[in-house]
Amino acid sequence: MRFRNRVAAGLVTLLLPFAGLVGLASPAEAAPSATASYTKPQDWGTGFEGKWTVKNTGTTTLTSWTVEWDFPSGTSVTSAWDADVTSAGTHWTAKNKSWNGTLAPDASLSFGFNGSGSGSPANCKLNGGSCDGTSVPGDAPPSAPGTPTASSVTDTSVKLSWSAATDDKGVKNYDVLRDGAKIATVATTSYTDTGLTAGTDYSYTVRARDTADQSGPVSGARAVRTTGGTTEPPPTGDKVKLGYFTEWGIYGRNYNVKNLVTSGSAAKITHINYAFGNVTNGRCAIGDSFADYDKAFTADQSVSGVADTWDQPLRGNFNQLRQLKARYPHIKVLWSFGGWTWSGGFGQAAANPAAFARSCHDLVEDPRWADVFDGIDIDWEYPNACGLSCDTSGAAAFKNLMAALRAEFGANYLVTAATTADGSSGGKIDSADYGGAAAYVNWYNVMTYDFFGAWAAQGPTAPHSPLTSYSGIPQAGFTTADAMAKYKAKGVPANKLLIGIGFYGRGWSGVTQEAPGGTATGAAPGTYEQGIEDYKVLKTSCPATGTIAGTAYAKCGGNWWSYDTPATIATKMNWAKNQGLGGAFFWEFSGDTANGELVNAISNNL
Repeated sequence: MRFRNRVAAGLVTLLLPFAGLVGLASPAEAAPSATASYTKPQDWGTGFEGKWTVKNTGTTTLTSWTVEWDFPSGTSVTSAWDADVTSAGTHWTAKNKSWNGTLAPDASLSFGFNGSGSGSPANCKLNGGSCDGTSVPGDAPPSAPGTPTASSVTDTSVKLSWSAATDDKGVKNYDVLRDGAKIATVATTSYTDTGLTAGTDYSYTVRARDTADQSGPVSGARAVRTTGGTTEPPPTGDKVKLGYFTEWGIYGRNYNVKNLVTSGSAAKITHINYAFGNVTNGRCAIGDSFADYDKAFTADQSVSGVADTWDQPLRGNFNQLRQLKARYPHIKVLWSFGGWTWSGGFGQAAANPAAFARSCHDLVEDPRWADVFDGIDIDWEYPNACGLSCDTSGAAAFKNLMAALRAEFGANYLVTAATTADGSSGGKIDSADYGGAAAYVNWYNVMTYDFFGAWAAQGPTAPHSPLTSYSGIPQAGFTTADAMAKYKAKGVPANKLLIGIGFYGRGWSGVTQEAPGGTATGAAPGTYEQGIEDYKVLKTSCPATGTIAGTAYAKCGGNWWSYDTPATIATKMNWAKNQGLGGAFFWEFSGDTANGELVNAISNNL
């Protein structure tokens, strides 16, 4: 995806596994407004897992945190996650990552580490002060309550009960969490949750607070399904409804596989492309091993509602996708390789397609996760043309690569490709044998977005995903209709073409003209990159005021944005059906609203 990679190019070093435990954040606020508590979730004799939980007990937002402690000689941290950990002798310091330093009042977060030795931390300090927010050191947090039991389950409610936690100074109350979010604080060991949805899955945990307002670890999770409703996902029809899930989304975006469940999107899609695997040295390779198969998800983050353990055979996104498929057996998962950043490796791969295909098969079918994947997707940007780098492997290279993959994976695996939407005369579609390669693929994800954007800093402003042409379009052939017509003319069957939808907008700043075609001075500000913003943000920050060529646009102050809305998606889905296309795909899940309204628009109209 062109969009993903422009964003990710600046984030790759953030997302790769630990290259070293070096921290750059600096402490900010005084400790009385926060607490830090320590637990040891696992101890396997020769080592252990340690966990610190930082909680903002004040009334103002905490902007950074630093936890310090001493270990006795012979005890040390060997690896850590969700914090930058350093040491000076027996003194250890953990500082927040760039993405988890901010804590709102009453919010908490945890970071963990693996250690060697048998000692316990002492002399804890949080941002230079006492870790319990008082002058009394060493006050231990409460223990975990018992796993809740569920009774009196109805269409809309459930009663939860649990055994009490213990604490050296007494338990004050309990937080009740549904799907990882706090819904109530009670002084007793039971709670009735109401206002639920019939036939819906929920996961409940409980944590105790002591009289110093320290929170202990959460209990085990209890899965509950309310009565009524339906136990099966709605029918998906015969159209492909595919979304990209990004491996790096679990970091700064905090978008986990479980969000596909809580948003309702999992029941409305047919396929997921997991992005991205790397292409290097002529081979398929892991993109981010920590995210892919190592990161431990907590109970509230997990599809199953059960926390990962240190010794389970598979963790990370792959295990979460496995859990998702167990819950939604209709979903097929493909592993996507390449993308904007890693497409430079395809040239070497094309020199020996059979060896490349063999390496991909060996990786996708690794026994640790072979059951997770149902196929492979190739995102080569672009065969015999230029993307981040230029490829000169020849017009036949793409066809040869896809033929080798089909031969290696066989008829029962999905083999697909994300392809250019450049329908201009002599453009990227004309640069490779997409027609010949179509015989070996199940479908093409045609990237019918990112036609125009603020890389042309002075404009003219234009919708980045036009369905059809319009008067004043900056480049002929840069539309969905032109791209699909060209593929069909080259012999690609319509049912092997998927229309692409971007779950984001592209925008300019310094714009005075509301209609498309205005001049600009640069890219509009965006959360992760200038000129790009998620739909979930734009729908309220800059609501659409007009449409052109099947895509919405809006001018807010001096900023001008174009993006798809549920209404424009409905138009595009109807167009796709009339064209006989095989379905639709989108980039990517985390740009949607919490209730998945763009996925709903695709599903309901396709």
